[in-house]
Amino acid sequence: MGGWRDMPVEALEEQYSPSRWSPRLGRDTIIQAHLAATAAGTQWARAGTRTSLHVPYGSGDGEKLDIYFPADPSGTFPVLVYIHGGYWQCLSKDESGFAAPPLVSQGVAVVAVGYNTAPKGHMDAMVLQVRRSLAFLVEQYSGIRGIYLCGHSAGAHLAAMVLSTDWTEYGVAPDIKGAVLVSGVYDLEPILHTYVNDALNMSREVAQRNSPMLCISPAAPAAAACEVLVAVAQHDSPEFRRQSQEYSQALRAAGWSVSLLDLAGVDHFDIIEKLSEDSYVLTQVILNMISRA
Repeated sequence: MGGWRDMPVEALEEQYSPSRWSPRLGRDTIIQAHLAATAAGTQWARAGTRTSLHVPYGSGDGEKLDIYFPADPSGTFPVLVYIHGGYWQCLSKDESGFAAPPLVSQGVAVVAVGYNTAPKGHMDAMVLQVRRSLAFLVEQYSGIRGIYLCGHSAGAHLAAMVLSTDWTEYGVAPDIKGAVLVSGVYDLEPILHTYVNDALNMSREVAQRNSPMLCISPAAPAAAACEVLVAVAQHDSPEFRRQSQEYSQALRAAGWSVSLLDLAGVDHFDIIEKLSEDSYVLTQVILNMISRA
């Protein structure tokens, strides 16, 4: 087979350790810096935006949303749904509002989704929670004019799983117009053989049924109208870059409207942190995607 299957365990662990690949900071420092940047950005967003925080979309402790409303929320507005990373085992919605200010200033609402991370949460449940959060939004807010998914790392995986949802099971039909998948993992099988699975405790069956690469359906008319952007950082590991390339190719082959954006000069962490900046290329790409719809 080649590729990751031929790697020694140490090499595979390194490939799936994003903190080892940044030229900016050391591996321990960069994770702390990421936590600090996203938390501070979220506090800034909450201070300057009209919000509804800790909105329950289910009965579980972790099943809550933070909503950042545009300055003038009268009438209808597009919504960007942000799904955080953290390798399915850390971070939360409380570090997930940093991207709101540049978007709400342009009339876009931002929703940060909370879900139960491992070890409390398991993979099947996380995927279901994120899907149910979308169903809740559609049912509760009639003013939504198109949903745009945005996920980072593990959150990009969860956002990609949303794209494969059979919404008839939920009794709703979310108008998902776009998805921005940033530095994600789309085939979970390599993860089984790394430290990441220590907390997740996935079996091969769980990994396979929750791998977006294995859940791609031919694009229905609604899916063909959904614009998918797969973004990857110059300083992501070769395995992360391969996963983004292969997933975008697989979506395209199935008839989806997809593009791959390879962002120079950023790593696995600041590729998403910079969404707090109006002038950042990915911020502008998202706003352009929404304006075209």
